[in-house]
Parts: sequence; structure tokens; C-alpha cells
Amino acid sequence: MALRGLWLISCEQGACGAVLFSRRYPTVEKRAKAFNGVSYVTVPEDSVFLKALLFELKLTDPDKNFVEYRDSCSRINKTSVYALPTGGGDLWPVLAFQKSGLIYVCLPLVEQSLKPRPPLISISGISQAFAVLSGLLVFINSSQKNEAEMSAKVGQLPSLLMQACPLGTPLDTNLNGLLDNIHVSTNHTQKQPVWRISTYKGKPQVNVCITEKVKSMQYDKRDVADMWQVYGTVTCKCDLEGATSNVTVSLNLPANGSPLQDILVHPCVTSLDSAILTSCSVDVMDDSAFSGPYKLPFTPPSDLFNLCYYTSQVPVPPILGFYQLKEEELQLKLTVNLKLHESVKNAFEYCEARIPFFNRGPVTHLEYKVSYGQLDVSREKSLLVWVIGQKFPKSLEISLTGTVTFGSMSKEQPVDPICSGSTAYVKLYFRIPDYTLTGCYADQHSVQVFSSGKPKISTYVQESPGQSVYLGVSTEAEEFIV
Repeated sequence: MALRGLWLISCEQGACGAVLFSRRYPTVEKRAKAFNGVSYVTVPEDSVFLKALLFELKLTDPDKNFVEYRDSCSRINKTSVYALPTGGGDLWPVLAFQKSGLIYVCLPLVEQSLKPRPPLISISGISQAFAVLSGLLVFINSSQKNEAEMSAKVGQLPSLLMQACPLGTPLDTNLNGLLDNIHVSTNHTQKQPVWRISTYKGKPQVNVCITEKVKSMQYDKRDVADMWQVYGTVTCKCDLEGATSNVTVSLNLPANGSPLQDILVHPCVTSLDSAILTSCSVDVMDDSAFSGPYKLPFTPPSDLFNLCYYTSQVPVPPILGFYQLKEEELQLKLTVNLKLHESVKNAFEYCEARIPFFNRGPVTHLEYKVSYGQLDVSREKSLLVWVIGQKFPKSLEISLTGTVTFGSMSKEQPVDPICSGSTAYVKLYFRIPDYTLTGCYADQHSVQVFSSGKPKISTYVQESPGQSVYLGVSTEAEEFIV
């Protein structure tokens, strides 16, 4: 639900109208073009829009009391929704109503084709558009109006709508309430960024978090290469006074760190070194990867946002694994060996291995031996959960062996067309706080803030809870990671 446009028009009966305020949303307009398809009608210029609206509301040509196109019995309008004829077709649905010499107009987004016109009750944006116009009416009429007060209120609308309806999406219709939360100045010389929907008042502080997620697929086959890659996200929350505060975050790597690649930045980043953009993981022939520092200057939004994304190719997977499966009648003999690489921090928030069984009955009997941690059977009797805990032993190696017996297959048991016979896998989940595989970090001294006041700067790193390493076995009982 979004708005394509919003207008406030001054018009007295028989007088020429004037657009006091208008706001269009290009991003919503692109969505309208995609949703409406061949029935899409572009929003005309304000002068054309005003002329068509005044004609539709019978506010022009006072000598012509009857216009067949508009006033015939075949076209009786019982709502405040109109179709405005433009050079490219009829613009619909345009919501408009009059109050005290002003016309409040809104054009909501219709997320479907307009031919044939859908029933108004099926368009979710209609009610929300009416709510926005009602809030605008209350704001404009909240005090005795003279020309000076009216001009002041119209001057406040850009800043208010930036918070109430950022990028065309209505979030709050109480414009009077928003005046207590934002600082509105009609004489400001700096233009507030479109992604900063409000300004902050309070103790300045900047928080930067680097989160990395690794996906690893290990096959242990000569003709199939193992695969692993790190995906990183830098998240920021900047509570700074002023609409155009500037911040620079520098991402650094240690001497043996893995270069960052495929970097995507938030639109608020104002400039970027070309070497950062050209570092790509797809180009295997490129051996001149940029190793930082990666400086990202930006004008921050007011909310939590992702400053950038990146990938990286670390030398080895964090955990190496071996999974072997042998089938004997209704029993499976399994072996799982795991080894934590010596370069990885041995301090987990959690670490567990999940061994699912598909296309089989429930687990009825389990005999096992683990060198570390504990093994549990899920409630559905189709999954083994090896809880490793928060640390590997000093040897950094652990093992699991066991025999699993299954009952008869039932509808409640999971089915998978690929994982049949001896084809199976083990999936690892773990999280390491205060650590990144690439070594990427941003300390307090690498964050520069150009704003009034001295902010508190906090930076931290973590391995994402979505960590996953797949270990599997093929039908020849060889392990692989997928």
C-alpha cells in the first residue's frame, strides 16, 4: 500500500485554482507501471492535473451547468473517487474532497490491472489514502488560518511527510503528533536526504556491527571440489543531531586477512573508491584483490540499516567433516568426524550437528558412542541432534559412531526425492561471538563523525547464527558436503 502522489489545492467557486503543495514518489510510480501494465496512465504535470481535476469537480466554466460526459445519468458518482481525463487516458482512482476553500487530493497505488476497473472495496490503498487526506485536513485546520499561518503549515509539509509517508508508504497519519518528534525549519539551507525520515535529539551515539555467515559444502570427492564462502553484513545505527550529519566507517583487515569482494553499499554512501567496486569473486583470474582499508563515507538514515554487504573467500572452511553411512537391512551404521581448524576461535555461543533421515520410518533404536558432547533424538524420531556445546576439546577433533534402527514408514515421516538410499547429509549450526573468519573489524578509531557533539562509538563483530556446513555421503558411502 503506497501513494503515487499527494496534492493540496486552493480553489474557491468560480476562481482559478492553484497548487499549494504537491508530492510525487518516483519509486511508487515505477511499481504502478509494473502492476498496471498496458492500463498504466502516467501522472501529468501539475497544471494539466489541476485543470482536469477542477473540471471533474465542476469548479470551472460556471456558464456550463451541464456537461454530458460528466453529468449524465449514466455516470453517477457516489464516492469521492474520480477518473481524470488526461492525454494518455483516464487517471484513476483519484481521491479528492473539498473543505474550506481547499481541495485535498491523493492518488493511491493499485497493485493490479486497471482494465476492467476493480471494485473499490478490493483496493486496499483506498482506505489508507483517505486516512492520509483526513490527517492532512486535521493538520491544516488545527488553528485559525490566515495567509501567514497557511503558508507556514504548507512549508512544514515536506518535512512532516518525509516522516509520515517516507518514499510513498504511509506510516503515520497524525501530522500534528509528528511535530513533537521532528525539528521543522522552513528556512533551512541544507536539503534533508530522502532516506532520513526524521531528525534525532538526544545523546549522540554510533553503533557498528559486523556479522559474517559462512556456507560450506564438503564432498570429499576427487572429481567434485569442496565449496565455501563467507557472506558479511555491516549494520549501523547512528543517533546524531542534524539532518545532514556525516559519518565515515573504515573496515580493516589484518595482515593475513581475506580480501572483501562483491561489495554492495547502501544508497546513503556518498562516495566510494573504485578499487572497492571492482573486487569481484567471479573473476577468478584477478589476483590483485583490494585489501583495504575500505572507507565508507555516508549520511546515515535515522533507523537501523545495513551499510554494506560483502563476500570473501577464506583459505579453509572453519570446520572440516567426514560422514560415512552404511546400510544393513533396517539398520544404518554411521560415522561422523569433525575437526575445528586451528585458526578458528574455539569459543562458541552454540554448536550442534543435525543428522536427518528421509524416506524411512521413525527411529526405534539407537546405539552410539560420542567422543564429545551429547546425542539426542528429535520428537519426530527422524533427526539426530549432536549437541557439541561451546568448545571443541584440546585436540580440536571429535567423532560419533552409531547404529540406527528404523520402524515402518508412515505419512508423518519426512520425504525427500534426492536423499534416498545411502544419500544423506549432516548439517552444522554454530555461532562464534566477537569473531569474524575474514578478520574484518571496525574499531572506535576507524569511525569518524562530522556532527555537533562528541558521540559514543560502539563496534562489535560476530559470526551469524545462520552458520551452516553440510556434510554428506553418496550412494557409495563417501562423504560430501553440499
